[in-house]
Amino acid sequence: MNEYKHILVGLDLSNDCTRILDKAGDIARAFGADISIAHVVEPLAFAYGGDVPIDLTEAQSVMEQQAKTRLAKIVDEVQVAPQEQYVRVGQASSELHRIAEDNGIDLIVVGSHGRHGLALLFGSITKGVVQNAKCDVLAVRV
Repeated sequence: MNEYKHILVGLDLSNDCTRILDKAGDIARAFGADISIAHVVEPLAFAYGGDVPIDLTEAQSVMEQQAKTRLAKIVDEVQVAPQEQYVRVGQASSELHRIAEDNGIDLIVVGSHGRHGLALLFGSITKGVVQNAKCDVLAVRV
């Protein structure tokens, strides 16, 4: 088993987040590793097809601020003290890879909801993180 020094936890801010963060915290304590936490907000232009004829800048800023507030609340609920907290706008797997590469991350921990049927056909964020990661990835089933 690798000795992990810096773990990145990608959270979707759902109610299951604390389970993922607790698992990552256990691993961090076992290795004496630092832990960072990230949430990626999808750009509104992507969410609405990119053809919306209105300025979504303010709405995007509100979404980012709400994500920061929710992320801070989740961190307060668990016994994990993160070195860094990131809220980024973009495509989740790409942003998690970028954070990992920029910060010397050697393990990314994400949740896996174990979806079936159509969700499997369209792929998932977890699949994207695993496929292109340059470090180990742990998918925690929630």
